[in-house]
Amino acid sequence: MPTPSKPQDFIRQTITNDLSNKKVSSITTRFPPEPNGYLHIGHAKSICLNFGVANDFNGQCNLRFDDTNPDKENPEYISAIKKDVEWLGFQWSNLFYASSYFDQLYDFAVQLIKLDKAYVCSLTAEEAREHRGSLTSAGKNSPYRSRSIEENLDLFSQMKAGKFDDGTQVLRAKIDMASPNINLRDPIIYRIRRADHHQTGKTWCIYPMYDFAHGLSDAIEGITHSLCTLEFEDHRPLYDWFLDQLKTPAHPQQIEFSRLNLEYTITSKRKLNLLVTNHHVESWDDPRMPTISGLRRRGYTANAIKDFCDRIGVTKVENTIEMGVLENCIREDLGEKAPRALAVLNPLKITLKNYPDDQTESLNAPNHPQKEEMDSRKVPFSKTLFIDRDDFREQANKKYKRLVLGKEVRLRYAYVIKCEEVIKDENDNILELICSYDAQTLGKNPEDRKVKGVIHWVSAEQSIESEIRLYDRLFNVANPASEEDFESTINPNSLKTLKKCRIENSLNNAQPSQAYQFEREGYFCLDSSANKTDIPIFNRIVTLRDTWAKIATKG
Repeated sequence: MPTPSKPQDFIRQTITNDLSNKKVSSITTRFPPEPNGYLHIGHAKSICLNFGVANDFNGQCNLRFDDTNPDKENPEYISAIKKDVEWLGFQWSNLFYASSYFDQLYDFAVQLIKLDKAYVCSLTAEEAREHRGSLTSAGKNSPYRSRSIEENLDLFSQMKAGKFDDGTQVLRAKIDMASPNINLRDPIIYRIRRADHHQTGKTWCIYPMYDFAHGLSDAIEGITHSLCTLEFEDHRPLYDWFLDQLKTPAHPQQIEFSRLNLEYTITSKRKLNLLVTNHHVESWDDPRMPTISGLRRRGYTANAIKDFCDRIGVTKVENTIEMGVLENCIREDLGEKAPRALAVLNPLKITLKNYPDDQTESLNAPNHPQKEEMDSRKVPFSKTLFIDRDDFREQANKKYKRLVLGKEVRLRYAYVIKCEEVIKDENDNILELICSYDAQTLGKNPEDRKVKGVIHWVSAEQSIESEIRLYDRLFNVANPASEEDFESTINPNSLKTLKKCRIENSLNNAQPSQAYQFEREGYFCLDSSANKTDIPIFNRIVTLRDTWAKIATKG
């Protein structure tokens, strides 16, 4: 049972009541993705809900691949889905495929025919649309609806044997063409589709439709609570109709909840696929994609995603979540556990004219300023250093607290320095700063003056060249899915690549799974897919602050 002190959402409350009333004796849920693409952030909500409910009630959760559409499915997606579920920290009780039930589903269809509840229809697709009616007008019966049971059994057997061309025959449930619920107007149960299936090969040339296969697969597995998003609410009467007609031993209860809609994001697999095929992004795991693999590659943690799903909750109310909620989850997670590092994204060389030429120091720097248990590291300090160009001005007012010509600033974990001279090229571009350092200011402030600013730096000789990728939101509008041409709303600045950056040498052993806070810059991690060169590539996970909030306020 769930922890009593934890508030229950309406699904968990329903399950609590079902157990108390002995409607069910134990809980079994399932996560049933179609392997036709990579999982996205919306699927994460469903994963957390289905596996979370099973964990809360000491039940089981199956992973079932709804693989009834061989044209769009691929073993690559199966592997990716399993990896994503495990990475989020969940383990399925059983691994199933809807295709494993093809024989049983076929037998169920034959039972419906024998009950005079299904018939083979020979209407063309266009004719079927004309017969279906609309939301405001009733449909009309197919002329093939009156075929005898014997004829339907024979035709369905011929469909299975491959005697008909694709699209020429379908098996339809016989329900009510005048039903106000359009899903009950003699829906298709089986269609002919000659395609190699990743699990069954060429065994079948007819495949069940989702509405038929899904509920019956739930029943076969003994699912107690079938948790679906709200778009399936109108399909629930059909879900129940199949189970009632066939008198299955188990009758799962379908419960709907609102899907996850996230600003500046799309979660349509078709549209996500277009982003990949039209080369707007590198791949399904591009760090700008809302896929779980993309978020993982960018540096998001499983804990942050689960925290996000927990914060938005489970309701029946459709709403859109601000991107800042997700970004705050990763900031809070990494703020607690990400070790700090020094990185200079836009290097400007400085030379300390009074520092010994052949001297190098190893200065102590804590890995986390609030967590002594995370220990410390050594950062090399030498005569030549790099600071960020944005941290220097030749002239500035008193509010500017970085390095200014003729003034002082403290180097993080190091000394106070003063800019004495600016070296430029013939085009007035700054090439180098000549500075002096105060040898008495390591770990303490000067006694006779106050130094206000603190900037970051790296050693010129002992830092590592790196490529830094600054990722931002993929779209410029909050709801790109509502746009007629969603591709036109892609943010042209969603990726900015910085070359010849410099990072401290301790990052030489960085691993993709480890995120770092580059001090004063943001949170970054080593790219897991692109590091095939000698130069390490780091992705920005998220900025230190929500810069989009300021943009929205100005707008």
